[in-house]
Amino acid sequence: MKLPEKFRYIVIEGPIGVGKTTLARLMAERCGSNAMLEDPDANPFLSGFYEDSGRYALPTQLFFLFQRINRVRALNQRDLFARVTVADFMLEKDPLFARLTLNDDELRLYQQLYGQLKPQAPDPDLVIYLQASPETLIERVRRRGVSYERNISGDYLYRLAETYTRFFYQYHAAPVLIVNSENLNFVDQPGDFDLLLQRVAGMRGPREFFSLGN
Repeated sequence: MKLPEKFRYIVIEGPIGVGKTTLARLMAERCGSNAMLEDPDANPFLSGFYEDSGRYALPTQLFFLFQRINRVRALNQRDLFARVTVADFMLEKDPLFARLTLNDDELRLYQQLYGQLKPQAPDPDLVIYLQASPETLIERVRRRGVSYERNISGDYLYRLAETYTRFFYQYHAAPVLIVNSENLNFVDQPGDFDLLLQRVAGMRGPREFFSLGN
């Protein structure tokens, strides 16, 4: 199934463990789109952050900031017209994590850097915001068994999920499809993915909802 022509730049977002990268890859493969993905494995500070967040929060955050900026800078209007792009992040999520993890002095430094470095970039044509309960996020993170994620605390995932909820409550820069992913399995249940694509194709309003059985 092809994506609607009006959606040239689609972002999949949501907290750690919700499945955004998996869905972005699948959508890019199934729809013949370009995937623009984060690379957390490349961050040399990430494992240290989950062990000692106070020590490693700032270098972890700055590494991700530069990585995300470099990817967004590569996204220009010519690319969007040539081929649909599906991303598993939006640059606006970077300050969200910074406010969650940095102390006051670090946050002030980060905000200065972000303001100076943030590139001009097109708004997404559609954001698919994946939701799941903190309990489900914890279970999914544990199940996928990434070594540096072993030390992610349940409290951190709870706070992150709540931070995402507040962020998207106030987000109006692009249409948002809010997806309850609790009972959806886009990889092992192809019908779930087909239902999602049908819902994307039927998007009419600036904010709509989708869950199994909608």
